Amino acid sequence: MDLMNAVLNFVVPPASLVMLAFSWPTLYFINSCEWVYNTYFNCENMENKVVVITGASSGIGEQIAYQYAKRGASLVLVARRDHRLRAIGENATRLGAPDVLTIAADVVKEDDCRRFINETINCYGRVDHLVNTVTLGHTFYFEEATDSNLFPMIMDINFWGNVYPTYVALPYLRESNGRIVVNTSVENWLPLPRMSLYSAAKSALVNFYETLRFELKNEVGITVATHGWIGTEMRRGKFMMEEGAEMQWKEEREVHVRGGPVEEFAKQIVAGACRGDSYVKYPSWYDIFFLYRVFAPKVLDWTFRFLLTNGGAARTTSFIGTGRPLLEPSSPQRVGSPLLEASSPHRFLGSPERAFKGSNSRRITFSE
Repeated sequence: MDLMNAVLNFVVPPASLVMLAFSWPTLYFINSCEWVYNTYFNCENMENKVVVITGASSGIGEQIAYQYAKRGASLVLVARRDHRLRAIGENATRLGAPDVLTIAADVVKEDDCRRFINETINCYGRVDHLVNTVTLGHTFYFEEATDSNLFPMIMDINFWGNVYPTYVALPYLRESNGRIVVNTSVENWLPLPRMSLYSAAKSALVNFYETLRFELKNEVGITVATHGWIGTEMRRGKFMMEEGAEMQWKEEREVHVRGGPVEEFAKQIVAGACRGDSYVKYPSWYDIFFLYRVFAPKVLDWTFRFLLTNGGAARTTSFIGTGRPLLEPSSPQRVGSPLLEASSPHRFLGSPERAFKGSNSRRITFSE
């Protein structure tokens, strides 16, 4: 057996590359034909369909909501910041959504997930698409973290914040032969410095949905959307300082991002989900790095070390999220976890003027 493995280790990689080189044109042609057929003849009509979008308060979640609204879908927008959801719900209504329900919830809590799925079923009686866009990144080296309490936060939001809504909604998605859409990034297989925990969480997330795809077979579709470096998310989305707090977490999904690559990526996600695509990649040329990782990992390693090195100079980093102060706080309170909001759901029927607001709203701030 050891001799056989030694021979296969030597023969299989180059033979596979040769086969791939010869078969690539044919595979590309077949994929192109499938794309044309699914786009123009087999695209899912989203009118009168119900789409639940988590992390919809801004960023990619907001833009995905607008794309579904243009296709005439009824929307259930879920995030923790209810006041932002109301504005996005009004915009979605103007873009063509016949009905918008906004629900403040925390997706890392299973009970909250059950609540917003149950409210969706009570209101519409079905769930056709579940779109998970929640994500939380960081820009610090692992050894610089002085508070390990942030580690489970990153893993919870990036992994369980996607798994819990899927777990709760799955029975209803089976009934409608619906689809799950998950937003991830190229870091799930392409490791980059300052993103160790984020990359680990995204890798776990992709492997979870890849396995779930086989378990569900064709009963529920799964679209895994992978983006590279789009827009300015690392500068404007991963972590931000807030006045009055030394360290204030804020999710990528809660940073106001409009236009450009983010909007284009959202458009491709929704179009791919309606076509029934298993994968949506933006941009797709990143895939070439995967071949290097499998067949020539040292070349990839050398390349990234060369591109990311600063010539031996003292490295600089963002201390946001590490517990090290960047600014003098205006108050002695130190905040180490996100702001959570809970309030009654808000529903927009036909026009924004028909919206109503819940009377009970409260904000809970978790301090260290």
